[in-house]
Amino acid sequence: MDIAAILKQSGAIGSIAQQLGVNEQVAQMGAEALLPSILGGFKKQTQAQPSGLEGLGGLLGQLGGGGLFDSVLAPEPTPVEKGNDILGQIFGSKDVSRAVAGQASGSTGIDPSILKKMLPILAMLVAGYLAKNSSGNNSAGESSGGLGSILGGLLGGGGQASSAGGIGALLDLDGDGNPLDDIIGMAGKLMK
Repeated sequence: MDIAAILKQSGAIGSIAQQLGVNEQVAQMGAEALLPSILGGFKKQTQAQPSGLEGLGGLLGQLGGGGLFDSVLAPEPTPVEKGNDILGQIFGSKDVSRAVAGQASGSTGIDPSILKKMLPILAMLVAGYLAKNSSGNNSAGESSGGLGSILGGLLGGGGQASSAGGIGALLDLDGDGNPLDDIIGMAGKLMK
C-alpha cells in the first residue's frame, strides 16, 4: 500500500482538508503531488546521516516520533512549526520547500499557498508514520532494518512513489526515482 492510500485510510487526508479549508479531493491531489518530494527528502536524509537509518530513526525521535502523526489527526490545530523543522531537516532551505510547492502547483492547478501550508503537515505525517512503524521493534538494529523496509516500501523500490499521481515521474527529470534532487537543482538556478 502506498503512503497516499495509508493517509486516506487513517483519516489524515480529511484532517488536512479540514485544516486548510479545502475539499478532500484537493487535499488528496495535493498530497499525491507533494509526497514524492517529501519521501525523497527522507531518503536523502538517510544517506546523509553518518549512521544511516539508525541516525534517521534518532532524528525522527528528536523531532517528535510517532506523536507527530497523532498531532495531525488530533482535533486541535496542527503545530506546523514541528513540520517546518522536519522540512528544514529534509530539504535544507525554505527555497526548496517553495520550489516543491511551485512544481506541485504547476502540475495540479492547486494554489501554491495551499500547498505551502500542506507541506509541513504532510512532513509530520510521514515522519510520524515512519517513527510509529519502526519503533515497534526490539533492538536498534532491528528498528533501523524496519525503518529501511518501511521507507523503501513507501518510496517503492521500483519507483512506485514516483508514480503517485504521475507528478513524481514528471518532477524526476534525471529518472533516478527521486525528484527531490531535481527540484533542489531547479531551486538553486532560481536563486542565481
